[in-house]
Formats: sequence, C-alpha cells, structure tokens
Amino acid sequence: MKGTNIAPWLSVSDGAKGADFYKRGFGAKEVYRLGEGESVIICQLAIDGALFWIQEDPSSSPEVLGKGSVRMILTVDNPDEMLANAVAAGANVIAPIYEEHGWRIGRIEDPFGHQWEIGKQI
Repeated sequence: MKGTNIAPWLSVSDGAKGADFYKRGFGAKEVYRLGEGESVIICQLAIDGALFWIQEDPSSSPEVLGKGSVRMILTVDNPDEMLANAVAAGANVIAPIYEEHGWRIGRIEDPFGHQWEIGKQI
C-alpha cells in the first residue's frame, strides 16, 4: 500500500469472537492474524478493501468500559442487507434503516459495544 491511510483499531474482549462477528456480519476477509492456534490477539480485516484492525484487549473494550469512543460509518451498496447480516451475526439495532439528508442509513451496535452506521448516499 502506498501513501497515507487511516484504519480503525478496535478493542474487543475476545479476539476470536470479534473476527468471527466481523466476518459473518460484514463479510470481512482476514488479511493478517497474530495469535496462537485459534486465538486472535491482533487481526487485520477488510470489508471490500476497507481495512481495519481488532485487538483482544478486554480492559479497553467498550463493552467492558460501558461506552464507545468512536462510531464507524460503513458505506455499502446494499445497507439493508448488510444491517440484516450484522443483526443475524449478533449486533443490536440502534436505528433501523431510514432515509434522511440524502442517505439511506441505519445504525447497529456490535457485540463489543462499537457503533456502526451502515448506509449509502442516495
């Protein structure tokens, strides 16, 4: 990869469960994994080429702290399908898909306390 890039680094309480959720819920592909056996200490994932990281770090996971500090926006061609997949994988709906301000968008909270806006501009 060339140039500058910003990629979220998310703390999760269980790295293996985190990797599994993002793969099932968002169709993420694993790019890099640091761990032993089935464990995941650090994992780089990609959703249609958009890179992000997770790290097993229970002491700073939003589900442990009781709050999140960052909200992601995941822009996809079919937000309805992506939101439904995330819910089927264990996310909670905060706002169902709606249209407003030129967007078709909804919001979920993943099992680790991170909030994701899932939408597309219309």
